[in-house]
Amino acid sequence: MFKFSYFFKIILVFICICSFFSFSYADDIMPEEDDFDISSYLNSDIEASSNSSEFPTINSRAYVVIDRKSSTVLVGKNEYAKKKMASTTKIMTSLIIIENCNLSDTVTISKKAANTGGSRLGLKTGDKITVHDLLYGLMLRSGNDAAVALAEYTSGSIPEFANLMNKKAEELGLTNTHFVTPHGLDQDEHYTTAYELALLTNYALNNSKFCQIVGSKTYTITINGYPRTLTNTNELLGVLDGVYGVKTGFTNGANRCLVTSCKRGDMDIVCVVLGADTKKFRTQDSIKLINYSFSNFSYINISEIIDDEFNKWKDNNCQKFNVYKGISNNVELYYTKPFSDFIPVKKDLQNKIHVYISCNFEQNAPLLKDNKIGNISIYVDTQLQYTLDILVKNTVEKKNIFDYLYDFCFNFKYCFNGLFK
Repeated sequence: MFKFSYFFKIILVFICICSFFSFSYADDIMPEEDDFDISSYLNSDIEASSNSSEFPTINSRAYVVIDRKSSTVLVGKNEYAKKKMASTTKIMTSLIIIENCNLSDTVTISKKAANTGGSRLGLKTGDKITVHDLLYGLMLRSGNDAAVALAEYTSGSIPEFANLMNKKAEELGLTNTHFVTPHGLDQDEHYTTAYELALLTNYALNNSKFCQIVGSKTYTITINGYPRTLTNTNELLGVLDGVYGVKTGFTNGANRCLVTSCKRGDMDIVCVVLGADTKKFRTQDSIKLINYSFSNFSYINISEIIDDEFNKWKDNNCQKFNVYKGISNNVELYYTKPFSDFIPVKKDLQNKIHVYISCNFEQNAPLLKDNKIGNISIYVDTQLQYTLDILVKNTVEKKNIFDYLYDFCFNFKYCFNGLFK
Protein backbone atom coordinates (compact mmCIF):
# COMPACT_ATOMS: atom_id res chain seq x y z
CA MET A 1 0.00 0.00 0.00
CA PHE A 2 2.83 2.38 0.89
CA LYS A 3 4.66 1.65 -2.37
CA PHE A 4 1.49 2.19 -4.43
CA SER A 5 0.80 5.50 -2.67
CA TYR A 6 4.38 6.63 -3.21
CA PHE A 7 4.27 5.63 -6.88
CA PHE A 8 0.93 7.46 -7.29
CA LYS A 9 2.44 10.65 -5.84
CA ILE A 10 5.39 10.48 -8.24
CA ILE A 11 3.02 10.10 -11.20
CA LEU A 12 0.89 13.01 -9.97
CA VAL A 13 3.94 15.29 -9.61
CA PHE A 14 5.12 14.30 -13.10
CA ILE A 15 1.70 15.16 -14.59
CA CYS A 16 1.65 18.53 -12.84
CA ILE A 17 5.14 19.38 -14.12
CA CYS A 18 4.18 18.41 -17.67
CA SER A 19 0.99 20.43 -17.43
CA PHE A 20 2.92 23.46 -16.23
CA PHE A 21 5.34 23.35 -19.13
CA SER A 22 2.54 22.75 -21.61
CA PHE A 23 0.76 25.82 -20.29
CA SER A 24 3.72 28.14 -20.14
CA TYR A 25 5.69 27.15 -23.22
CA ALA A 26 6.42 29.95 -25.60
CA ASP A 27 8.26 30.00 -28.89
CA ASP A 28 9.74 27.03 -30.72
CA ILE A 29 11.41 24.82 -28.16
CA MET A 30 8.84 22.07 -28.65
CA PRO A 31 10.56 18.69 -28.23
CA GLU A 32 7.94 16.69 -30.09
CA GLU A 33 8.54 18.74 -33.23
CA ASP A 34 12.24 19.54 -33.14
CA ASP A 35 13.31 16.47 -35.08
CA PHE A 36 11.52 17.18 -38.37
CA ASP A 37 13.74 17.55 -41.43
CA ILE A 38 13.30 20.85 -43.27
CA SER A 39 15.37 19.65 -46.19
CA SER A 40 12.71 17.05 -46.93
CA TYR A 41 10.27 19.90 -47.51
CA LEU A 42 12.67 21.92 -49.61
CA ASN A 43 13.22 18.92 -51.85
CA SER A 44 9.58 17.85 -51.99
CA ASP A 45 6.62 18.74 -54.16
CA ILE A 46 6.02 21.84 -52.01
CA GLU A 47 8.77 23.78 -53.75
CA ALA A 48 7.73 22.50 -57.16
CA SER A 49 4.07 23.40 -56.64
CA SER A 50 5.03 26.86 -55.38
CA ASN A 51 6.83 27.51 -58.65
CA SER A 52 3.54 27.22 -60.53
CA SER A 53 0.83 29.85 -60.94
CA GLU A 54 -1.60 27.79 -58.86
CA PHE A 55 -1.95 29.20 -55.36
CA PRO A 56 -0.85 26.70 -52.68
CA THR A 57 -2.92 25.33 -49.82
CA ILE A 58 -2.07 27.18 -46.59
CA ASN A 59 -2.77 25.97 -43.03
CA SER A 60 -2.11 29.23 -41.16
CA ARG A 61 -5.19 31.18 -40.07
CA ALA A 62 -3.72 34.50 -41.17
CA TYR A 63 -0.87 35.37 -43.51
CA VAL A 64 0.50 38.10 -45.72
CA VAL A 65 3.42 38.73 -48.05
CA ILE A 66 4.41 42.35 -48.69
CA ASP A 67 6.95 43.85 -51.04
CA ARG A 68 9.49 45.83 -49.03
CA LYS A 69 10.06 48.53 -51.65
CA SER A 70 6.43 49.56 -52.05
CA SER A 71 4.64 47.91 -49.07
CA THR A 72 2.33 46.33 -51.66
CA VAL A 73 0.44 43.26 -50.48
CA LEU A 74 1.27 40.38 -52.82
CA VAL A 75 -0.91 37.73 -51.18
CA GLY A 76 -2.88 37.59 -47.97
CA LYS A 77 -5.67 36.00 -45.97
CA ASN A 78 -7.19 37.55 -42.84
CA GLU A 79 -4.22 39.91 -42.98
CA TYR A 80 -6.15 42.76 -41.35
CA ALA A 81 -7.73 40.65 -38.56
CA LYS A 82 -6.44 41.12 -35.01
CA LYS A 83 -4.42 38.11 -33.84
CA LYS A 84 -2.15 37.12 -30.97
CA MET A 85 1.47 37.39 -32.05
CA ALA A 86 3.45 35.38 -29.48
CA SER A 87 7.22 36.02 -29.58
CA THR A 88 7.10 37.97 -32.84
CA THR A 89 6.39 40.73 -30.29
CA LYS A 90 10.14 40.81 -29.75
CA ILE A 91 10.61 42.53 -33.10
CA MET A 92 9.18 45.66 -31.48
CA THR A 93 11.00 45.01 -28.20
CA SER A 94 14.38 44.85 -29.91
CA LEU A 95 13.59 47.90 -32.03
CA ILE A 96 12.79 50.00 -28.94
CA ILE A 97 16.08 48.92 -27.32
CA ILE A 98 18.23 49.54 -30.40
CA GLU A 99 16.74 52.99 -31.00
CA ASN A 100 16.84 54.18 -27.38
CA CYS A 101 19.59 52.42 -25.43
CA ASN A 102 23.35 52.18 -25.05
CA LEU A 103 24.02 48.60 -26.14
CA SER A 104 27.30 48.44 -24.23
CA ASP A 105 25.61 48.98 -20.84
CA THR A 106 25.69 46.09 -18.38
CA VAL A 107 22.41 44.85 -16.89
CA THR A 108 22.03 43.04 -13.57
CA ILE A 109 19.21 40.51 -13.82
CA SER A 110 16.32 40.97 -11.39
CA LYS A 111 14.41 38.20 -9.67
CA LYS A 112 11.35 39.05 -11.76
CA ALA A 113 13.26 38.67 -15.00
CA ALA A 114 14.95 35.46 -13.87
CA ASN A 115 11.60 33.89 -12.91
CA THR A 116 9.87 34.67 -16.22
CA GLY A 117 8.37 31.53 -17.76
CA GLY A 118 8.16 30.23 -21.31
CA SER A 119 11.17 30.10 -23.61
CA ARG A 120 14.24 31.32 -21.76
CA LEU A 121 17.82 32.38 -22.21
CA GLY A 122 18.43 30.81 -18.79
CA LEU A 123 19.25 33.93 -16.79
CA LYS A 124 19.53 33.80 -12.99
CA THR A 125 19.01 36.52 -10.39
CA GLY A 126 22.13 38.67 -10.15
CA ASP A 127 23.58 37.63 -13.53
CA LYS A 128 25.44 40.35 -15.38
CA ILE A 129 25.12 40.70 -19.15
CA THR A 130 25.30 43.57 -21.64
CA VAL A 131 22.27 45.04 -23.39
CA HIS A 132 23.89 43.95 -26.66
CA ASP A 133 24.05 40.30 -25.59
CA LEU A 134 20.54 40.42 -24.13
CA LEU A 135 19.33 41.43 -27.60
CA TYR A 136 20.89 38.33 -29.10
CA GLY A 137 19.33 36.24 -26.34
CA LEU A 138 16.03 37.91 -27.08
CA MET A 139 16.02 37.39 -30.85
CA LEU A 140 18.01 34.18 -31.35
CA ARG A 141 16.79 32.14 -28.37
CA SER A 142 13.58 34.11 -27.85
CA GLY A 143 14.35 34.54 -24.17
CA ASN A 144 11.38 35.87 -22.24
CA ASP A 145 13.73 36.46 -19.30
CA ALA A 146 15.86 38.63 -21.60
CA ALA A 147 12.74 40.53 -22.69
CA VAL A 148 11.79 41.40 -19.10
CA ALA A 149 15.38 42.33 -18.23
CA LEU A 150 15.52 44.71 -21.20
CA ALA A 151 12.13 46.23 -20.37
CA GLU A 152 13.14 46.86 -16.75
CA TYR A 153 16.50 48.29 -17.82
CA THR A 154 14.87 50.70 -20.28
CA SER A 155 11.71 51.81 -18.46
CA GLY A 156 11.81 50.41 -14.94
CA SER A 157 8.76 48.20 -15.42
CA ILE A 158 6.86 46.17 -18.01
CA PRO A 159 3.85 48.56 -18.15
CA GLU A 160 6.11 51.55 -18.79
CA PHE A 161 7.98 49.66 -21.49
CA ALA A 162 4.65 48.68 -23.08
CA ASN A 163 3.84 52.39 -23.25
CA LEU A 164 7.00 52.91 -25.31
CA MET A 165 6.01 50.04 -27.59
CA ASN A 166 2.53 51.45 -28.14
CA LYS A 167 3.89 54.93 -28.74
CA LYS A 168 6.15 53.54 -31.45
CA ALA A 169 3.24 51.58 -32.95
CA GLU A 170 1.22 54.80 -33.11
CA GLU A 171 4.15 56.61 -34.71
CA LEU A 172 4.29 53.93 -37.41
CA GLY A 173 0.54 54.10 -38.03
CA LEU A 174 -0.17 50.62 -36.66
CA THR A 175 -3.76 51.29 -35.61
CA ASN A 176 -4.69 47.63 -35.01
CA THR A 177 -1.68 46.76 -32.88
CA HIS A 178 -1.43 46.92 -29.08
CA PHE A 179 1.29 45.74 -26.72
CA VAL A 180 1.05 44.68 -23.06
CA THR A 181 4.31 42.77 -22.61
CA PRO A 182 7.81 42.75 -24.13
CA HIS A 183 7.75 38.98 -24.75
CA GLY A 184 4.31 38.16 -26.16
CA LEU A 185 2.96 35.62 -23.69
CA ASP A 186 -0.81 35.51 -24.16
CA GLN A 187 -2.79 38.56 -23.02
CA ASP A 188 -6.23 39.55 -24.33
CA GLU A 189 -5.12 43.13 -25.07
CA HIS A 190 -1.87 42.08 -26.72
CA TYR A 191 -2.44 41.76 -30.47
CA THR A 192 -1.56 42.83 -33.99
CA THR A 193 -2.48 41.91 -37.56
CA ALA A 194 -0.39 40.00 -40.07
CA TYR A 195 -0.27 43.12 -42.25
CA GLU A 196 0.82 45.49 -39.49
CA LEU A 197 3.40 43.00 -38.22
CA ALA A 198 4.81 42.94 -41.76
CA LEU A 199 4.93 46.76 -41.83
CA LEU A 200 6.67 46.83 -38.44
CA THR A 201 9.20 44.27 -39.64
CA ASN A 202 9.79 46.21 -42.85
CA TYR A 203 10.57 49.30 -40.79
CA ALA A 204 12.82 47.41 -38.37
CA LEU A 205 14.83 45.87 -41.21
CA ASN A 206 15.94 49.36 -42.22
CA ASN A 207 18.02 49.35 -39.03
CA SER A 208 21.41 47.75 -39.72
CA LYS A 209 21.85 46.50 -36.14
CA PHE A 210 18.46 44.83 -36.15
CA CYS A 211 19.31 43.21 -39.50
CA GLN A 212 22.63 41.96 -38.16
CA ILE A 213 21.04 40.36 -35.10
CA VAL A 214 18.10 38.62 -36.78
CA GLY A 215 20.36 37.44 -39.60
CA SER A 216 22.75 35.63 -37.25
CA LYS A 217 22.48 31.85 -37.33
CA THR A 218 24.69 31.57 -34.24
CA TYR A 219 26.26 34.04 -31.86
CA THR A 220 28.41 33.80 -28.71
CA ILE A 221 27.34 35.98 -25.79
CA THR A 222 28.90 36.44 -22.35
CA ILE A 223 27.08 35.98 -19.04
CA ASN A 224 29.07 36.79 -15.89
CA GLY A 225 32.21 36.70 -18.00
CA TYR A 226 31.55 33.20 -19.34
CA PRO A 227 30.88 32.59 -23.05
CA ARG A 228 27.74 30.88 -24.32
CA THR A 229 26.91 30.16 -27.95
CA LEU A 230 23.32 30.66 -29.09
CA THR A 231 21.59 29.12 -32.09
CA ASN A 232 18.75 30.92 -33.87
CA THR A 233 15.27 29.37 -33.53
CA ASN A 234 14.44 30.50 -37.09
CA GLU A 235 14.34 27.24 -39.03
CA LEU A 236 14.49 28.93 -42.46
CA LEU A 237 17.56 31.09 -41.81
CA GLY A 238 20.51 29.74 -43.74
CA VAL A 239 18.34 27.01 -45.28
CA LEU A 240 15.88 28.60 -47.70
CA ASP A 241 17.38 30.65 -50.53
CA GLY A 242 17.43 34.38 -49.78
CA VAL A 243 16.15 34.28 -46.17
CA TYR A 244 17.93 36.80 -43.91
CA GLY A 245 15.62 36.98 -40.82
CA VAL A 246 13.39 37.52 -38.81
CA LYS A 247 11.53 35.90 -35.86
CA THR A 248 9.68 32.80 -34.69
CA GLY A 249 6.82 32.56 -32.20
CA PHE A 250 4.59 30.16 -30.31
CA THR A 251 2.06 30.34 -27.51
CA ASN A 252 -1.03 28.25 -26.87
CA GLY A 253 -3.22 31.20 -27.82
CA ALA A 254 -1.29 32.28 -30.91
CA ASN A 255 -0.23 28.82 -32.12
CA ARG A 256 2.83 28.78 -34.39
CA CYS A 257 3.97 32.04 -35.97
CA LEU A 258 6.84 33.00 -38.23
CA VAL A 259 7.99 36.28 -39.74
CA THR A 260 10.48 35.86 -42.59
CA SER A 261 12.43 38.33 -44.70
CA CYS A 262 13.70 37.06 -48.04
CA LYS A 263 15.54 38.67 -50.97
CA ARG A 264 16.09 37.15 -54.38
CA GLY A 265 17.42 39.28 -57.21
CA ASP A 266 15.88 42.74 -57.01
CA MET A 267 12.78 41.62 -55.09
CA ASP A 268 12.71 41.86 -51.29
CA ILE A 269 9.71 40.60 -49.29
CA VAL A 270 8.40 40.06 -45.78
CA CYS A 271 6.25 36.99 -45.16
CA VAL A 272 4.12 36.63 -42.02
CA VAL A 273 2.22 33.51 -40.99
CA LEU A 274 0.11 33.51 -37.81
CA GLY A 275 -1.87 30.71 -36.19
CA ALA A 276 -0.37 27.63 -37.86
CA ASP A 277 -1.36 24.37 -36.16
CA THR A 278 2.17 22.97 -36.00
CA LYS A 279 5.75 24.03 -36.53
CA LYS A 280 5.80 21.88 -39.66
CA PHE A 281 2.80 23.73 -41.07
CA ARG A 282 4.25 27.16 -40.37
CA THR A 283 7.45 26.10 -42.14
CA GLN A 284 5.56 24.65 -45.08
CA ASP A 285 3.31 27.69 -45.32
CA SER A 286 6.23 30.11 -45.27
CA ILE A 287 8.14 28.18 -47.95
CA LYS A 288 5.03 27.97 -50.15
CA LEU A 289 4.19 31.67 -49.83
CA ILE A 290 7.76 32.81 -50.39
CA ASN A 291 8.33 30.63 -53.44
CA TYR A 292 4.92 31.50 -54.89
CA SER A 293 5.62 35.23 -54.52
CA PHE A 294 9.00 35.12 -56.24
CA SER A 295 7.71 32.85 -59.01
CA ASN A 296 4.58 34.82 -59.86
CA PHE A 297 5.44 38.50 -59.32
CA SER A 298 7.88 40.86 -60.99
CA TYR A 299 8.38 44.63 -60.96
CA ILE A 300 6.89 47.13 -63.38
CA ASN A 301 7.75 50.83 -63.62
CA ILE A 302 4.43 52.24 -62.42
CA SER A 303 5.71 55.85 -62.38
CA GLU A 304 6.52 55.67 -66.07
CA ILE A 305 3.05 54.33 -66.88
CA ILE A 306 1.34 57.04 -64.81
CA ASP A 307 3.51 59.81 -66.33
CA ASP A 308 2.63 58.74 -69.86
CA GLU A 309 -1.09 58.62 -69.16
CA PHE A 310 -1.09 61.89 -67.20
CA ASN A 311 0.78 63.79 -69.92
CA LYS A 312 -1.62 62.54 -72.60
CA TRP A 313 -4.57 63.53 -70.42
CA LYS A 314 -3.16 67.04 -69.84
CA ASP A 315 -2.65 67.59 -73.57
CA ASN A 316 -6.31 66.84 -74.17
CA ASN A 317 -7.91 68.46 -71.13
CA CYS A 318 -6.01 71.40 -69.65
CA GLN A 319 -7.77 73.87 -71.97
CA LYS A 320 -11.11 72.86 -70.43
CA PHE A 321 -10.52 74.69 -67.13
CA ASN A 322 -12.82 77.54 -66.18
CA VAL A 323 -11.68 79.47 -63.10
CA TYR A 324 -14.69 81.59 -62.14
CA LYS A 325 -13.62 85.18 -61.39
CA GLY A 326 -9.99 84.19 -61.92
CA ILE A 327 -7.43 86.36 -63.70
CA SER A 328 -6.91 83.46 -66.15
CA ASN A 329 -7.94 79.88 -66.89
CA ASN A 330 -4.34 78.75 -67.07
CA VAL A 331 -4.11 75.87 -64.56
CA GLU A 332 -0.89 73.87 -64.30
CA LEU A 333 -1.08 70.45 -62.65
CA TYR A 334 1.05 67.82 -60.97
CA TYR A 335 0.28 64.67 -58.99
CA THR A 336 1.55 63.09 -55.79
CA LYS A 337 4.13 60.48 -56.64
CA PRO A 338 3.57 56.82 -55.70
CA PHE A 339 5.46 55.43 -52.71
CA SER A 340 7.76 53.56 -55.07
CA ASP A 341 8.56 53.95 -58.77
CA PHE A 342 8.39 50.17 -59.13
CA ILE A 343 5.67 47.87 -57.86
CA PRO A 344 5.37 44.07 -58.04
CA VAL A 345 2.54 42.82 -60.24
CA LYS A 346 1.54 39.26 -61.10
CA LYS A 347 3.16 38.33 -64.37
CA ASP A 348 -0.13 37.39 -66.02
CA LEU A 349 -1.64 40.78 -65.15
CA GLN A 350 1.11 43.11 -66.30
CA ASN A 351 -0.79 43.95 -69.49
CA LYS A 352 -3.87 44.85 -67.46
CA ILE A 353 -2.72 48.07 -65.80
CA HIS A 354 -5.43 50.74 -66.02
CA VAL A 355 -5.03 54.42 -65.14
CA TYR A 356 -8.21 56.46 -64.58
CA ILE A 357 -8.01 60.25 -64.20
CA SER A 358 -10.79 62.45 -62.87
CA CYS A 359 -10.69 66.20 -62.34
CA ASN A 360 -13.06 69.08 -61.59
CA PHE A 361 -12.67 71.59 -64.43
CA GLU A 362 -14.93 74.20 -62.81
CA GLN A 363 -13.02 76.09 -60.12
CA ASN A 364 -13.53 79.27 -58.13
CA ALA A 365 -10.85 81.92 -57.73
CA PRO A 366 -8.62 82.25 -55.94
CA LEU A 367 -7.32 78.80 -56.90
CA LEU A 368 -4.36 78.23 -54.64
CA LYS A 369 -1.14 76.37 -55.32
CA ASP A 370 -1.19 72.76 -54.04
CA ASN A 371 -5.00 72.61 -53.90
CA LYS A 372 -6.32 69.14 -54.68
CA ILE A 373 -8.71 69.19 -57.64
CA GLY A 374 -8.74 65.56 -58.80
CA ASN A 375 -7.26 62.09 -58.48
CA ILE A 376 -5.59 59.30 -60.40
CA SER A 377 -6.70 55.72 -59.74
CA ILE A 378 -4.41 52.86 -60.71
CA TYR A 379 -5.94 49.42 -61.15
CA VAL A 380 -4.32 46.07 -61.75
CA ASP A 381 -7.04 44.25 -63.64
CA THR A 382 -10.11 45.06 -61.48
CA GLN A 383 -8.21 45.63 -58.23
CA LEU A 384 -7.54 49.20 -57.08
CA GLN A 385 -3.87 49.52 -56.13
CA TYR A 386 -3.28 53.24 -55.56
CA THR A 387 -5.10 56.56 -55.56
CA LEU A 388 -2.95 59.64 -56.16
CA ASP A 389 -3.98 63.29 -55.77
CA ILE A 390 -3.95 65.78 -58.64
CA LEU A 391 -2.79 69.18 -57.35
CA VAL A 392 -2.52 72.72 -58.69
CA LYS A 393 1.02 73.78 -59.53
CA ASN A 394 0.33 77.52 -59.83
CA THR A 395 -1.93 80.02 -58.03
CA VAL A 396 -4.72 81.65 -60.06
CA GLU A 397 -5.58 84.91 -58.31
CA LYS A 398 -9.08 86.34 -58.08
CA LYS A 399 -9.78 89.39 -60.25
CA ASN A 400 -9.83 92.77 -58.52
CA ILE A 401 -11.46 96.00 -59.64
CA PHE A 402 -8.50 96.96 -61.82
CA ASP A 403 -8.63 93.62 -63.62
CA TYR A 404 -12.31 94.16 -64.36
CA LEU A 405 -11.57 97.73 -65.56
CA TYR A 406 -8.81 96.41 -67.81
CA ASP A 407 -11.16 93.78 -69.25
CA PHE A 408 -13.80 96.43 -69.86
CA CYS A 409 -11.39 98.71 -71.67
CA PHE A 410 -9.94 95.87 -73.70
CA ASN A 411 -13.38 94.64 -74.74
CA PHE A 412 -14.56 98.18 -75.48
CA LYS A 413 -11.50 98.81 -77.67
CA TYR A 414 -12.06 95.53 -79.47
CA CYS A 415 -15.73 96.38 -80.13
CA PHE A 416 -14.91 100.00 -81.11
CA ASN A 417 -12.29 98.90 -83.61
CA GLY A 418 -14.76 96.42 -85.01
CA LEU A 419 -17.38 99.11 -85.62
CA PHE A 420 -15.10 101.39 -87.66
CA LYS A 421 -13.25 98.86 -89.81
